[in-house]
Amino acid sequence: MGEVYRKEGFGMEDEIRLGDVVRTKKPHPCGGDTWTVTRTGADIKLKCRTCGRVVMLDRVVFLKRRKATLERGPVPNIIPDEPVHGSEQSGGTVIHE
Repeated sequence: MGEVYRKEGFGMEDEIRLGDVVRTKKPHPCGGDTWTVTRTGADIKLKCRTCGRVVMLDRVVFLKRRKATLERGPVPNIIPDEPVHGSEQSGGTVIHE
């Protein structure tokens, strides 16, 4: 299954990506303990890799129940803000039409 990304001390990495495969501390009633992250935000949506059941957990609860990240999802594409040229500088994203 590849490299395991474990929690490390107090400053553990809390980044959660779509497509992450995680192992939980306790198994699901079906016997599986590996899950795929299908939604991120304030709540985390997970799909059991054994039975296909979908559950949603609060982010804080998810971080407590996660034992290890088995596979990392793809890095999201983030478009940085472009500087605004001219007399007004808002610092926001410029939309070119």
